[in-house]
Amino acid sequence: MPILLDTHALLWWMTGDPRLSVRAREAVGAESAEVFVSAASAWELATKVRLGKLPIASRLTHRLPEILAEQSFRALAIGVEHGRLGGLLPGEHRDPFDRILAAQALIEDMTLITSDRVFLTFGVRVLW
Repeated sequence: MPILLDTHALLWWMTGDPRLSVRAREAVGAESAEVFVSAASAWELATKVRLGKLPIASRLTHRLPEILAEQSFRALAIGVEHGRLGGLLPGEHRDPFDRILAAQALIEDMTLITSDRVFLTFGVRVLW
């Protein structure tokens, strides 16, 4: 089953942060894991680094393609259907990064690794 990392899950995996759940850590670290990182997460990290809101992610952001390759993670581009569905998902949640990740998880039939319960309202399969 393919896995899509929410932005915080990617950051916590890369920094060894104990806030990443044991279940999530085991799933991502499994030898057979097929792990994806969305272009939305790259965009979100870069935006927060640029604004000075997430200095801990600076190195990760600047070397993201290399680091993803080192981890054997695959990049997931944002397509028109992802954007369309993300915009149409019901609910008041306004975070465009979350909406794109939800749409990608639904369209690509992926399990999203996230601690954010808002994804359950979108019908996304979540592991935490």
